[in-house]
Amino acid sequence: MNTDNFTPRRLPVGIQSFEKLRSEGFVYVDKTALIYKLIQAGVPCFLSRPRRFGKSLLLSTIEAYFKGKRELFRGLAMEQLEKNWYEYPVLHLSLNAEKYDSKERLADMLERQLQAWEQLYQTGGKGITYSGRFMTVIKQAYEQTGRRVVVLIDEYDKPLLRSFDNSKLQDEFRETLTAFYTVLKDADPWLQFVLITGVTKFAQMGIFSNLNQLSDISFDLDYNTLCGMTLPEIETTFVPELEAMALKQKLSHEALLEKMTRLYDGYRFTDDEEFTPMYNPFSVLNALMKRAFGSYWFGSGTPTFLVNMLKKTNFDLREMDGIQVGALSLNANMVDTNNLVPLLYQSGYLTIKEYDERFQIYTLGFPNEEVKSQIDEKAMPQLRGYMKHANV
Repeated sequence: MNTDNFTPRRLPVGIQSFEKLRSEGFVYVDKTALIYKLIQAGVPCFLSRPRRFGKSLLLSTIEAYFKGKRELFRGLAMEQLEKNWYEYPVLHLSLNAEKYDSKERLADMLERQLQAWEQLYQTGGKGITYSGRFMTVIKQAYEQTGRRVVVLIDEYDKPLLRSFDNSKLQDEFRETLTAFYTVLKDADPWLQFVLITGVTKFAQMGIFSNLNQLSDISFDLDYNTLCGMTLPEIETTFVPELEAMALKQKLSHEALLEKMTRLYDGYRFTDDEEFTPMYNPFSVLNALMKRAFGSYWFGSGTPTFLVNMLKKTNFDLREMDGIQVGALSLNANMVDTNNLVPLLYQSGYLTIKEYDERFQIYTLGFPNEEVKSQIDEKAMPQLRGYMKHANV
């Protein structure tokens, strides 16, 4: 292949809409067999994955399935697996876009979403709480369509992560969202499927204690590969892109994959020994599109989030690689400024390297060279500058 004659395909960098991806000819790594398995299990679920790992696209794909958009699944595994296509009412809430620097920001976002649902299902919402309006919409959607409701919540924890430095604002967010989310417990008779995604787990919100039927699949081997990319998926889906990139980089196919593995592979989302290591999809797609290696995932979000977390603790950034933690600590259902290890793992800055089942001890480390190098080059200098200025 001559790279001058290479016609690039459309790679879905930043594409979060399954309908747009499929209707506009973007390349898709087929996850629909695993999605079908998740849906057929029929259990309300929570999934934690780092940012830019495909959570939003996952929810959009599930939404398209439940809306009966069979044409979007043509040629995918789902087309063969599903024989009976039905349309269900879908309530899809994304908390991803707002700044959440005031309680009004969250209130405005919930108000806009509730008004859209209320207009769709012709319910009145004046004079009652957000949670009351949410419950009314669920019941009305069920009554109007005769089918149980699908609820998809994307980045449920974004307001809390954005307000980490402001305890008063975070408490206000927590109070509002706890009431809103726990509607799902009483609404269970009218619900067909529920999936909630986020980066971390805030037990203080009551979402995990009150919604005792919510299954956390974040560590499940069965869904280890639900978000992200595996090496076989990369090799089979991106054949022309890999060939073009190898030519441009003057590398053999094997050498290209070896370098891509060092830079972007290494994420492990289960303690099971039969795990499949996952590649960072955002970095892989960017590298293939640009035919050049780079720190795309780390560069897509400043390390300010990480640095601000570390400023509040005595946690030594230099000791992150190889740190050992107990299973109870890693699976803690809360963000604790005295123990940031779970947050660093869930955010993608650390991953599981080893697991001692006998003593239930995890050894964590940087997942790959992209994260390690950027921690060294960007996060550590910022933290050192802060500590020097503060005379820490």
